[in-house]
Amino acid sequence: MEFHVSAPVGLPEIVPGDDIGGLVCHSSMPLADGDIVAVTSKIVSKAEGRIVAADDREAAIDSQTVRIVAQRMRPDGTSLRIVENPLGLVMAAAGVDASNTPAGTVLLLPSDPDASARTIRATIAALRGVNVAVIITDTVGRPWRAGLTDIAIGAAGILPIVDYRGHQDTAGRELSVTQTALIDELASASEIVRGKTDGRPIAVIRGLAGAVLPAGNDGEGARQLVRLGPDDLFAQGSQEAFDAGYAAGLAAARQAQRAGTDAE
Repeated sequence: MEFHVSAPVGLPEIVPGDDIGGLVCHSSMPLADGDIVAVTSKIVSKAEGRIVAADDREAAIDSQTVRIVAQRMRPDGTSLRIVENPLGLVMAAAGVDASNTPAGTVLLLPSDPDASARTIRATIAALRGVNVAVIITDTVGRPWRAGLTDIAIGAAGILPIVDYRGHQDTAGRELSVTQTALIDELASASEIVRGKTDGRPIAVIRGLAGAVLPAGNDGEGARQLVRLGPDDLFAQGSQEAFDAGYAAGLAAARQAQRAGTDAE
């Protein structure tokens, strides 16, 4: 099996109100049935007007914070915050981004990346007459690993996960937990060819037509990959978890002490 990833040039600078799907269709970008179009969240945010003044960055992070997972002070007195944002994504600074945006501004993530992906997919189908899948990507850091990678924060027309549970490996053992995050892997592959400084915000992935859903079926979207609640084994940063555990243990000890005193 093989697939091909390319990042065409030719899109103009995106401004609020732009139609991403329309711009793709009116460009020279070649598209065919079964292609997967990976779009960086930055241009979606710009088109959707998710732009705020840079001097309001901390307030912007506050507005996008559902829960603080970890917080550390930097030597310059500012803080690094790892938070859960309204999309259920756990990210540094809630995903508020100051790169590849006009001076004096920062970008919020799209408010509903799955809906954005569905709109782009529908526009491409209407204007080009081809059935493609669309992935909205964003760059994130990862626990325990240096460096950044892209993940899919929105998707339409593709199953987010390839589920191998119940299948057998080459040794005949049944797989019980293996689920591959297909759209994350494709997002990361697309970032390699798009780059960070080349002005190529869209990549086209060809050769995986079997992964693209039929026209009219957008799938469950990237939200399916969010793991929170009881399934989240790392709901707090290490120091926060220690502090919470210490506080809980101290409270329990005091309660036990009070119970013993009352019994006397």
